[in-house]
Amino acid sequence: MTKRKENSTNSINREYITTNCDAIYTVCKISGRWKMKIIYTLSTYETLRFNELRDHIQGITDRMLTLQLKELEADSLVVRKVFPEVPPRVEYSLTDITKELLPIWPALEQWAEKHRALVSEDNE
Repeated sequence: MTKRKENSTNSINREYITTNCDAIYTVCKISGRWKMKIIYTLSTYETLRFNELRDHIQGITDRMLTLQLKELEADSLVVRKVFPEVPPRVEYSLTDITKELLPIWPALEQWAEKHRALVSEDNE
């Protein structure tokens, strides 16, 4: 992943947003096309190896899964455990702080269901 310039508008906005609103900070940490799916999958299976994780997430490429896992690990949302074996075995699991997010999942699902219904009504 490339680094952003510290004085870029994107970096300045991200710094402002993530320091002034805890809800937005949370969304920034778990947002993206794949992060929530990775978190949800790991919550279901607790610990998975890379290939197992990829097999449970349809449509994700190896490169994207690697990038997303690196970001989640850098943000202390996922733990990467390497076992000293040949070939090396690597397992991924959620950190305790990430597990604290899991109770909000049903509320997000209920909201999504209501919103989809509302949008489909408006489009009819």
